[in-house]
Amino acid sequence: MSKVIAVASQKGGVGKSTTAINLSACLAEKRKKVLIIDMDPQGNTTSGLGVEKENLENTVYELIIGESPIKSCIMPLGIKNLDIIPANVNLAGAEIELLSSDGKEYILKGKVKEISDDYDYIIIDCPPSLNVLTINAMTTADTVLIPIQCEYYALEGLSQLMHTITLVQERLNPDLNVEGVVFTMYDSRTNLAIDVVASVRANIPYKIFKTIIPRNVRLAEAPSHGLPIIAYDGKSAGAKSYRSLAKEIIRERRRSW
Repeated sequence: MSKVIAVASQKGGVGKSTTAINLSACLAEKRKKVLIIDMDPQGNTTSGLGVEKENLENTVYELIIGESPIKSCIMPLGIKNLDIIPANVNLAGAEIELLSSDGKEYILKGKVKEISDDYDYIIIDCPPSLNVLTINAMTTADTVLIPIQCEYYALEGLSQLMHTITLVQERLNPDLNVEGVVFTMYDSRTNLAIDVVASVRANIPYKIFKTIIPRNVRLAEAPSHGLPIIAYDGKSAGAKSYRSLAKEIIRERRRSW
């Protein structure tokens, strides 16, 4: 049975897709079978893994509206142990099409159940907003991983997401837990980054991962080449950090068994 982790933030530009891509690749490098599901209509995770998103026949959109079975939507990547269900801009129309659907909050959950025994981890990249796509990700997920950029408004975005998670737990998925918080785009040279980390540690009840993802040029460059950081520059600070995060995720799962 796979562990399903939704990578979520209600703020854009916090390293959400970067985390989904690189955590997935690092788990795959650890010989874990991984499926990454791109639930963001921007398709940044799809393009960041080298998939040409414009002319795809089977995407999350076709899966959600029932036009394609899940196995037809899964694409192998050129990375051992890592597959993707891609997304493109068509996914933006799914919310309107699902408005009148019964059980619209659980559509992805039903589809993922069919293939959950085929993977060790399923990582879902959520859109940076609260909509039916995010809700589908959270009803499907076992846990939510929250990337937080080390900037002034970090806590504001976090409080909104915590509220969303609580609502989902109360009304739709009582088994949903928070995997933890991971700090991203950290620059140890600035007092602000240090203050943000201290403030979040003091104000939230969730696990905070020891791994902190640094601000790193190679990490920022990798998506434009369609590669995770471990394939683009495996010796960079960004690669070392995401390998460390993957180890923490694996250890946490072993501890909970």
